Amino acid sequence: MANSIRFFLNGQKQDVAVRPDITVLEWLRSGPRLTGTKEGCAEGDCGACSVLLGDASNGEIRYHAANSCIMTMGQIDGRALVTVEGLKGETLHPIQAAMAENGSSQCGFCTPGIVISLAGLAANETAADDHAIHDALAGNLCRCTGYRPIVEAARKVVGDGGASIPGPTVEAFEELKSSVEIATSGAVFHQPQTLDDLLKLRRDRPDTVLLAGGTDLGVALADFHGDWREVISTAHVRELRRIEETPAHLSFGAAVTWEEVLAHVAPLYPSFATLIRRFGSAQIRSMGTIGGNIGTASPIGDGPPALIALGAEIELASQGGKRTMPLEDFFLDYRKTELKPDEVIASIRISKPAGGQEFRVYKISKRYDQDISTVCGAFSVVRDGGIVKSARIAFGGMAAIPKRVREAEAALVGKRLDAEAARACAAAIRDAFAPLSDWRGSAEYRLMVAANLAERFRRDLLGETVEVMAL
Repeated sequence: MANSIRFFLNGQKQDVAVRPDITVLEWLRSGPRLTGTKEGCAEGDCGACSVLLGDASNGEIRYHAANSCIMTMGQIDGRALVTVEGLKGETLHPIQAAMAENGSSQCGFCTPGIVISLAGLAANETAADDHAIHDALAGNLCRCTGYRPIVEAARKVVGDGGASIPGPTVEAFEELKSSVEIATSGAVFHQPQTLDDLLKLRRDRPDTVLLAGGTDLGVALADFHGDWREVISTAHVRELRRIEETPAHLSFGAAVTWEEVLAHVAPLYPSFATLIRRFGSAQIRSMGTIGGNIGTASPIGDGPPALIALGAEIELASQGGKRTMPLEDFFLDYRKTELKPDEVIASIRISKPAGGQEFRVYKISKRYDQDISTVCGAFSVVRDGGIVKSARIAFGGMAAIPKRVREAEAALVGKRLDAEAARACAAAIRDAFAPLSDWRGSAEYRLMVAANLAERFRRDLLGETVEVMAL
């Protein structure tokens, strides 16, 4: 058991006796007084709190941007943390220099987070690609300058090869191992390394906070300034960090991040990749996990509708053994699932595309990037000679749980996906739901949008261009 959190801060080894459940942002500003990292929204949306996290892999340290406002100190144990102050050595980091030379900031509040995000991109990308630049900036809001001069500064640096992140050597980093348990200032942070160790903790402490990425739970922690006296983190469980691939399937351990999921599904299901980029910025994707997204059981969670339409299976594990079920059967009622007090989500498995399969997922929201869905609809069909042989359709935001719509599927099977079949599918979607009205959209609006997605899917498969926009 350790009584402190050990990590590298801007290249210097730290040994800090601080509660593991306080946020990294709070500690940075009140402890070492590194105030370049700021709080804007306290929800991981605005990016003012962005920092770089480093992890050793295959003999190198790779850095990625993350939101310090919703990340606990326990989560940086055994890692490298870089703030905007740490980017500057004897000279400015190339991104800092390019931003200054190009007049890319005005008030400066958001600028440190933007610099951090672009520094992470420049360290990992080998080409100045506008798509990559915009993706890296999706989690950073700037209301003063506008993004043109920021993007111009990024173009000068990204892919130039001289924008490495100052930090510890690989040898020094590898000597710093995360602790299995941290107990300090009245709080305990468990970091089991194996699934068996995790399940023992889960059995003995069923009411303890189970922390995956923390992109959902961390918002409540930051917003309400609560505390977690005891936490079980899944981040270091080897079995939950595995990605397994066969000729027919992909299996993701529950602690696999969405950034890692994205890399594997993008070549197979481009529409799913687009959804992943939209519901989480680079900062969120580097922290949030596929298992955590499912485990929160939110009716507006974006991952489950797509996964259900892809026929995903979920594996649950406890000391008594493992059980597998279709993902759509995991959700029982609002925030209620099949998960027992002594169980954890172990993995999620999806099939690779079959011959004749077409998949699309549509997220309708007020804002294009990083917004809560009003409606999320996912469609998957397998056709042979133009005839729909099988179909899977699922929606989020339309009921208390993510829901598969079998009646809408039946309206398509055995038919050509023409206008008449799309109308029948739309009618079945309308009949299947009685959604709520809230600030995101009225019940009538939700029903209309969800039904219209059947026609949008048909037109997509015809190759018609549909302008992508937030509605």
